Amino acid sequence: MKEHLLVILPHPDDEALGVAGLISLKRKQQVPVTYACATLGEMGRSMGKPVMANRETLRDIRKKELLEVAKILDITDLRMLGYRDKTLEFEDDEKLANHFLEIIEEVQPTHIVTFYPGFAVHPDHDACGAAVIRAVKRIEKEKRPIVYCIAFSNDRFEHIGYPDVLIDIREVADLKLKAIKAHQSQTFWMVENIEQNERLKQLLNQEVFWTYKWDD
Repeated sequence: MKEHLLVILPHPDDEALGVAGLISLKRKQQVPVTYACATLGEMGRSMGKPVMANRETLRDIRKKELLEVAKILDITDLRMLGYRDKTLEFEDDEKLANHFLEIIEEVQPTHIVTFYPGFAVHPDHDACGAAVIRAVKRIEKEKRPIVYCIAFSNDRFEHIGYPDVLIDIREVADLKLKAIKAHQSQTFWMVENIEQNERLKQLLNQEVFWTYKWDD
């Protein structure tokens, strides 16, 4: 089966922070990448520094940033799904899972990246990941794509152990940093003092994921 990476995340900038390195490595190998971004992050708290947005304009600004990141990372198939920011947890569970399943069945990915439900802090993160898991679980077990999950809650190691997928992304760190910077309305605080930001340095060295383990 031809390799295809499908990324399903809720907000613009989730991809830059969590999976831009993997995306860049796959694109260097000519692996097609589909990114389904559920919302445009219009309820984000940050308006940039100096202020570049307001509550009315933030949606369009973040959409523009996302399109720029798709160019930077050479994402071959960007899909903006049109859900409202900070409402995924209130979407009908079956409707959301069905929508994701339709994308999965169309794209036929070998790998999916999403958030680990229950261990991704933000309600949108958890709801998105949970819907992806529900969708994939409907596929016959032997035909399911591999699901890589992003987790960063404080209790993640206690409950789900340590990540089993560790990817050295230093050769594409420049692209990841460009992607992070492109989401300038939200990430300015990370790159203001880049030399002192240990978290950012770590993000540019390695990306880690948990392979989802099925219980059926």
